[in-house]
Amino acid sequence: MQERVGKNRKIFEIIKFRTMVENATQLKGGYSVSENDPRITKVGRFLRKTSLDELPQLFNILKGDMSFIGPRPPLTFFPKDYHEYESWVLERFKMRPGITGLAQVNGRNDIDWYERFKFDVEYVKNWTFRMDIRVFFQTIKTVFKKKGVYKQTEQ
Repeated sequence: MQERVGKNRKIFEIIKFRTMVENATQLKGGYSVSENDPRITKVGRFLRKTSLDELPQLFNILKGDMSFIGPRPPLTFFPKDYHEYESWVLERFKMRPGITGLAQVNGRNDIDWYERFKFDVEYVKNWTFRMDIRVFFQTIKTVFKKKGVYKQTEQ
């Protein structure tokens, strides 16, 4: 379980499978994770590639902390402390966070945090049921192609 920031900046515990070794953030690499990161367990590598590591979050949906589609809930302290977000970023906390969202189908981990936040705010400001349907089908395509699971490193 990890503390995350949800709707109205309420802190909740997200349910996740452990995919990395204990204390991974204290080891070399911090919060950045690459495809061949030695901190990822063998089972964790499979769970991440197939996006099955998100499955336990269905319990968060049942609890009412999350929805299927919406902005991904950030950690309380990363990429910033949740009290330090700029006012335009706070828009993303007006909706319940989701397992997938506009940022995940438009780059996932291949885009930086502020690009993700821009997609999240766009989603919140322009939400429609039709948009959710589009994000749902794009998510299936993204997961199937395993796009953006890991940030691409410079070659």
